[in-house]
This record gives sequence, C-alpha cells and structure tokens, in this order.
Amino acid sequence: MRTPATVLALVTASGVAAALALPATAAPQAPPGRTGPPPVGHELPKVPVMTGGGGAVASVDPVASQVGIDILEKGGTAADAAVATAAAVAAVEPYSSGIGGGGFFVHYDAQTRKVTTIDGRETAPASFDEKVFLRPDGTPMDFMTVVNSGLSVGVPGTPATWDAALRTHGSMTLNQVLKPAEEIARKGFVVDATFRQDTLDNAERFSMFPATAAIYLPGGQPVPVGGVQRNPDLARAYRELRTHGIASLHTGRMGQDLVREVQNPTTAPGVTVPKGQMTAADLAAYRVNHKAPTHSEHRGLDVYGMDTPSSGGIAVSQILNLLESFEERTGRTVGDLSEAEYLHWFSEASALAFADRNRWVGDVPGVPTAELTSQAFADERSCLFSDDTALKRPVPFGTPDGDYDDTCAPAGTTRLPKDGQSTTSLTVADRWGDVVTYTLTIEQYGGSGIVVPGWGFLLNNELTDFNFAPTMKGVPDPNLPGPGKRPRSSMSPTIVLDDGKPFLTAGSPGGATIITTVAQVIAGVVDRGLPVDDAVAAPRLSSRNGTEEAETAIFATAIGDELRAKGHVLRSRPVIGNATAIRSLSPSLWTAAAEPVRRGGGSAMVVDPQ
Repeated sequence: MRTPATVLALVTASGVAAALALPATAAPQAPPGRTGPPPVGHELPKVPVMTGGGGAVASVDPVASQVGIDILEKGGTAADAAVATAAAVAAVEPYSSGIGGGGFFVHYDAQTRKVTTIDGRETAPASFDEKVFLRPDGTPMDFMTVVNSGLSVGVPGTPATWDAALRTHGSMTLNQVLKPAEEIARKGFVVDATFRQDTLDNAERFSMFPATAAIYLPGGQPVPVGGVQRNPDLARAYRELRTHGIASLHTGRMGQDLVREVQNPTTAPGVTVPKGQMTAADLAAYRVNHKAPTHSEHRGLDVYGMDTPSSGGIAVSQILNLLESFEERTGRTVGDLSEAEYLHWFSEASALAFADRNRWVGDVPGVPTAELTSQAFADERSCLFSDDTALKRPVPFGTPDGDYDDTCAPAGTTRLPKDGQSTTSLTVADRWGDVVTYTLTIEQYGGSGIVVPGWGFLLNNELTDFNFAPTMKGVPDPNLPGPGKRPRSSMSPTIVLDDGKPFLTAGSPGGATIITTVAQVIAGVVDRGLPVDDAVAAPRLSSRNGTEEAETAIFATAIGDELRAKGHVLRSRPVIGNATAIRSLSPSLWTAAAEPVRRGGGSAMVVDPQ
C-alpha cells in the first residue's frame, strides 16, 4: 500500500532496496519541517497474483511482502518470514496492527504434516468483571467513549506471538527479523490516498492524544499524499524488542510506560477519557497459548482454523458444512448454482453459523467446538433452510448436544454484537513446504487512538470486543468481560490440506466479516472451482444474522434483485474484507493471491516467479 522513503537497504542489497534503486529525480518532497533521508517516488509494483517456487508471500503491502521474500531468500522459514512481514506491515499500515495488539498464528509443518496454532489474543486485566462496561444504573457505557480510552486496552500479545513463533518454527532471531521494520519506521514511507483518508477519518480522535497527533497530525494536519510518514519512536520500539527481547514490553521500561499511559492517558487540554485498569502484574503475567486447531472435513479436504477465543475456525467450518447439508437436502450442487442462488445458500449458512457463534463461543470453559464443527450438527441445522426464501433474521441458534435429528427445534435467538474492523492478514509458504497464515489486529482502525509516548505504537481497543451486557435476557452470554479473559474474535486464519499436504491457505481483516470473507474464498476455490485469485477478487456478501451487507457488484445488480426477491434485506457496503491466500499447485509450486482493487490492492510475491 505504501513505499519506503529511501533506497537504502532494508534487508539485503537484492531485496527492497534494489527494487527501488531507480533515479530519484522524480522523488516527492517531504512536507515542510520534515527531516531525514529523501524519499523515493517509485513504488514497488502492486501485483495481486504471482505463481512460482522457492516460497511465497501475500500481504496487504508490497514493501511488507518484499521483506518476507527477502527473509525466504536468505534461508528463513515460513515463520521467520511471517513475523518479519507482520512487523513491516505494522510499520506501513500502523492503524491495523502492531506491537500494541494481538492475533492468531496458524502453522503447518511439512515434516510432521501437523497444523498448530499460537493464540496471541489480548487479555483483560485481572480486575475486570462482567459489569466493567456498565454505568451505575446498569446500562452499557457509550461504545466510542470506551474505545477512545485506557479502559479498552487489553494486554498486548503480538510481540509474545512473534517470539513464540520463532522459537517454535523459526530459524532466525527476533533481532534479525525485526530489523527491516525498524528501518522502514525510521526512514518512512510515501503516503498514498488510502493512508491519508484513514488518517482523516481518525483525525478527531487522534487529536485527543498529543503523542498520537504528533506522529500522524504534524502541524495539525495529516501528511499529504506523496509526503513522507516517519515514526522514529516506533523504530526505537523495534530496536528495543530486537536487542532486549519481549521482556522489554512485559517487564521492562517499554512496559512501564505502556501501563502508565493506560492507567492515565495523556490527553489534550480539556479532554478527559476513562482510565484503564491494566497493571504491571497483568503485563508480566501474559502468556501465549499453544492450542490445537479446529478441524473439519469439506469435500475430502481437511480444514484447520483457530479455536477459541476466536470464533473464526468454528464458524468457517460450520458454513462449509452447511453448504454440504443444503446439497443433501436439495439434491443440487454448489458448483452448479447460479451466482444469486449460490449467494443465497452462502448467506443462509452464514446466518445460521453466526447464530450459533453468538450463543456458544467465547473464552469460557466447555465450548462445544467438536459439535459445532461436526457435519451432523450442520445437517440438523439445515432443516431450517429453504431454497426459495431467506430465513427471517435473526435466525435462532441450535443446540450442539450430539443428539441430532430432523425435528428442527432451535433454542432461541441472540442479538448481533458489535465487532471492530481493523485487522491485517498475511500468508506465507517456504521452500520446504511449511505454511503460515497469520491474522493480527489492534481492533478499530487506529485502535484506541492512544500512542505510548516515546515508543510510537498505537494501543489496541480490543476489550470492546467483549459484549458490554448480555445479548438477551435469560440466555447465557459467553463473551462478557472477566478477569484475565480474552475477548471473542472473528479472525479466521485457515489452512486447508489435501491428503496431509497444503492445498489452500487464507485469511482476511474486516471484523466479523472476516469469517464470511474467508469462507467465501475457500468455497470459491473448493466448491465453485475458481482460481485462487478469482476467489479473492470475487464480489462479497456478508450475512451475520442481521442485515446483510453486499458489495456494489452484488447490491446494485440483478444478483441483488434476485436475492431481495427471496427476502434478503441487503445493505450496500463498498468493501468487505481484504483477503490474502496461497494455493499450492504442487509441492514446489505456489500461486500467491492478494486483493487486486480493495483498499488500493495488495501484494503477492514468490521467490522464483514461473
């Protein structure tokens, strides 16, 4: 999405630097008052699809993808490249992820043929309880008031995820893989229209926090398109992590400053925001969780995803299972449906999956993951399906109790909770056949809006992913706040295997739309027979057991008319998701795919193009 501001080497002489080593005569000038190395006006090409060998990377940004490719070329593993790419993304797309957030890392080991996961989700302070987001009268606090405050900030898990991934699956050190991101943050990137618009959209709340405004609103205004966005404080943070390890965040001076800012946010004159409850003990106690992935089968393929506190692995599997159930009930196949018919099926499957997700999934004991991802449960839930008429939203949730029949007796309904939008996702494959899909976030675009003074990174507002109050009286809510609890997430990094070998790897940002985006990419390849780049580019619909959102190519066309005729209530949404995917064509040949248009397009690269 953005380009580096200098031609100095970021990783190797043959990597990012060489790609940008062009005459600087057309270089844009830095805005008045900006200092540092001169920017380069030539962009790395934004190539949305590339096929070849030696390894592959797909991300939202060509600079970040090139960093990953450079790591692979130096002999790094998929895990090494994924961490380096993620850190680079956080330097050029700081509003979506970074040191102050968390995420889920899903890894396939070609030698053992096993899929494992790292849960690096943020945690609530030990002092949290179910009433933390309620006013004295028992009503929920204003959502955006909580977002832009210390109260929304969860204990970050991203640096710990990076460290765990490298220790478990890597061949390089944190010192090595974070160096490119440090250089990018120090030297800056050339601002494009997307980044400037994101800054303008956040300007009002960024201005509430002087440390944030100093970086992103210099002189009171965003850096103009073509100007250079630098962040030397973020470079300092990366250097601190490189040289002192993650202890610098969890028990060191960086962490001390973070806790101080959460407890007493530094605000502009006349601005007050709720204080946070995070303590040094909360930060020191943080640990990632190494968890077994979710697993289901779809058309003979094995689908692996992230278990709780993510709802993504469960819901993606359930959507795919329901498509098979609908085939059984109708005698038709997904591949033979018209586009409108397919989207009707997909919408109904998504609504049913979200009904069950909202009722049963959270960071609580006893989540019935195996039942929710079973074909038998999907078969029972499909009894509500009609080929001709959309179910009335919200649809009722089911009972995943292992006793399944066709009685079609749903248990009740829940309201659709809020879910943020700001996330990034990347996919990597290496020469040995290891694969990573990694989704990480700070929640809203710009997170809480709070930058830790002196360290340059935005803090998350992840704790607003908890439901502030139960979604319906009399129905247990698994996603209420609690001490040390991890808020439910929709992030859905997914790996699909064919006979134990990689077939497809996918992920996306987009809040709750992540689930439908990833499921639609998988169904596009597996059920509809699309090439992976076409599946990523296809128009999207997101049905989350409420009003359905559809991109213009669906909403404003005959396809939308057909859906409305079936009773679907559609709302137009310009962009849904921002996916990346890698399709394995053979053990040594990959097609990497990123968005061709959405949010300015993404970047797909391979080490050795075909």
